[in-house]
Amino acid sequence: MVVVNTPSDSPDDRMRWDIFCKVIDNLGDIGVCWRLARQLASEHSAAVRLWVDNLDRFSNLCSAVTPQSTTQHVDSIEVCRWPALFPDIEPADIADVVIEAFGCDIPANYLTAMNQRQVAPIWINLEYLSAEDWVEECHGLASPQSHSPLKKYFYFPGFTPQTGGLLREKGLLEERAAFDEVARKEFWKTLGIPAPATEELRVSLFCYENSALRGLLNDWAAGCEPIGLVVTSGLAARRVSDWIGEPLSERGIVRRGSLTMYGIPFLSQWQYDRLLWSCDVNFVRGEDSFVRAQWAQRPFVWQIYPQAEQAHLAKLDAFLSRYLNSFPDLCGVRDCFYSWNGFGKMAESWRKFTENRQLVEQHGKVWARQLDQTGDLANNLDRFVRGNLGIPLL
Repeated sequence: MVVVNTPSDSPDDRMRWDIFCKVIDNLGDIGVCWRLARQLASEHSAAVRLWVDNLDRFSNLCSAVTPQSTTQHVDSIEVCRWPALFPDIEPADIADVVIEAFGCDIPANYLTAMNQRQVAPIWINLEYLSAEDWVEECHGLASPQSHSPLKKYFYFPGFTPQTGGLLREKGLLEERAAFDEVARKEFWKTLGIPAPATEELRVSLFCYENSALRGLLNDWAAGCEPIGLVVTSGLAARRVSDWIGEPLSERGIVRRGSLTMYGIPFLSQWQYDRLLWSCDVNFVRGEDSFVRAQWAQRPFVWQIYPQAEQAHLAKLDAFLSRYLNSFPDLCGVRDCFYSWNGFGKMAESWRKFTENRQLVEQHGKVWARQLDQTGDLANNLDRFVRGNLGIPLL
């Protein structure tokens, strides 16, 4: 007898998803998981349960989250505390799709219940984003598990149709296109920051520890071009404060020569998108802000998460090879990215980058259209799951 895999355990016939996420200090992992959870719920009618090990940190990203609650509903998502001692769970309570984000390892007793479920769930390890060639070869591969009928699928976000694509909500590009000068002025007003003067270059700063930052701040302050630097809260604000010699508070304004620095509070993901849309150049880091900077279609400089033995440089080079393909690097993009990551002369590469900013911005629009053709990550993931469960596509 052939068993048709359907999410029959779901009382309301919605496909159930469990996403497990461990929060790291940089909030990148939970940032990706939160976007994915909301998109699956809002665009694919999924019943999503998000298991998070640190709700205190998560609440910094989403103010609607109550850290003291064990279970709560936020934006149609069931947010659950993932305790160190995971409670026993019945096979019937296991979701149709189980995602362990970035190899976080689901609890042992949850895995036991997965094995006992009447219809095996789809088990996915959502991997980190990379532009390296081997990702295409490994994307979607199944890994049989010893002493278990389950398979774990490795799902890779990426920049080509042979990968899972990037997170992008339905209508995001239309919202971005409609974000005009009036909307930008209103956005700056909500942050308590004046709209930039005609001659000012407005720049956002979101970074890890960065040896190039102090020298760049010195150059900006001593230069002739007015620069308005919008500094995100957290590490970026602390390092800018160290350079200033006094705290840059939230909504604080400090001037040094040609450089004006604006402190801002921690932004929601919705607000951060609009910050990227409103600035002339964006310094971003890691994965989530890196992806959003590309959808923003503004010139950006990426600080990749540093790894031991400089393994991250291969990933940086792989991205630049794709990003700059068919686009002559006369604009200093590669030099600027490498200098910002500690390999090069930042002042010189920045000057070249900003001199050619209009060309870089035009290229960013072309690049975003190219990325859009691969489909978005949530939609591609939903199609992948439905294909493996034998469920018709919506």
